[in-house]
Amino acid sequence: MILSPETQLLLITFVGVLGLIVLIARYKLHAFLALLLVSLAVGLASGMKLTDIAKAFQDGVGNTLGFIAVIVGIGTMLGKLLAESGGAEVIAGTFIRALGPRRLPIAMVIVAFVVGLPVFFGVGILLLAPIIFSLARETRLPLLCLALPMVAGLSTSHCLVPPHVGPMVAIERLGADVGKTILLSTAIGFPIALLVGLVYTKYITKTVVVTSVETTSIPAGIAAQGRKPRFAMALFTIALPVLLMLGDTVAKLGLPAENSARAWAGFLGSPIVSMFIAALFSFYSFGWACGFNRNQLLKFTEECVGPAASIMLVVGAGGGFSKVLDQAGVAKAIANLAGGLHLSPLLLGWLVAALIRVAVGSATVTITMTAAMLAPVADATPGTHRELLVIALGAGSLIASHLNDGGFWFVKEYFNMTVGQTLKTWTVLVSIISVAALLLTLLVDVIL
Repeated sequence: MILSPETQLLLITFVGVLGLIVLIARYKLHAFLALLLVSLAVGLASGMKLTDIAKAFQDGVGNTLGFIAVIVGIGTMLGKLLAESGGAEVIAGTFIRALGPRRLPIAMVIVAFVVGLPVFFGVGILLLAPIIFSLARETRLPLLCLALPMVAGLSTSHCLVPPHVGPMVAIERLGADVGKTILLSTAIGFPIALLVGLVYTKYITKTVVVTSVETTSIPAGIAAQGRKPRFAMALFTIALPVLLMLGDTVAKLGLPAENSARAWAGFLGSPIVSMFIAALFSFYSFGWACGFNRNQLLKFTEECVGPAASIMLVVGAGGGFSKVLDQAGVAKAIANLAGGLHLSPLLLGWLVAALIRVAVGSATVTITMTAAMLAPVADATPGTHRELLVIALGAGSLIASHLNDGGFWFVKEYFNMTVGQTLKTWTVLVSIISVAALLLTLLVDVIL
């Protein structure tokens, strides 16, 4: 039996992803080298031009790290100072006293969903991970009991709710209303993140246990002379980039494009600038105000380079693999396969997005590509609820995060899990959220 070129391409992709898992999990090959090896192999097997394979991987790494490298570097410094000053312990202790240990997973979903509204997924992890470490250490709760609810809130907010890039692009291409999309996506996304984040975490943490908090790259605080920052100061410091990014969003919604205040809000609220401002401010709030001198601050920031470099290599390689798959035509093959099915626009949109997500990894790329493909379908189908279609695409972009997704490596590296543990926890978690969000979206469509 002769397979069609598209079927062969999908089979090559499947074998490549399976080989990637085996190389890392069974043969313990470093994730960066495994991603590079599989990217080259898939490019060769798919028939890409030899000169294009390495360039595609290089472009994917460059596009990913052009933003991520700076964010990871600055965010790690901010997290390091938060931990060393004892600020993370201050925040953790306040949360514990206010909520009690038993309600902390609920609090983490809420905080992560709200923090995730204006920030990228990786930025959210960088901001919240030190607090997770400290809360786990203070309460002696398993790390994943707090980490999984947190990433549930962050990922749902990132993929479903504007003003994130993916949903905003889908809104523009599908002609949806921004306000209605924000309202509906929050009403659908938040309860799903809360329910799945708590229920699945309670189940999976009985079988998956990660290494103690002390082995992570950001250690416990050693505040100079016992002068820890006040709760309000610590909270303001980590919330500063969020506030600046949120200010940019408000300015875009309320000010004309030519307004100079909007331009300044956009500059200060860009992820790199806002994180840089917060890091500079942390030198005072978590540094000099706590008794650290300039030599100690230099030592802390230099200690961040090693762990940050490892994370950047792996995340960048994930972007390279994603780019090779895209250049090979995998996303197009998946879209053509799904296009032959006669389904409602919402279900078709979710299915196409889910398949492209598995192939290319990036949730933002997935939503962008799928929105362009579904726009003609929405136009040709009377009664299509375009706001709900945006949400369906976002739900599809959540499913099955695996080794070609930068978010997968963020979660794995920051919470010290193996590839197998990350697949069992993070991958299954976002997949359940994806399906649950689709079902609730279809239900809302029937009601409306």
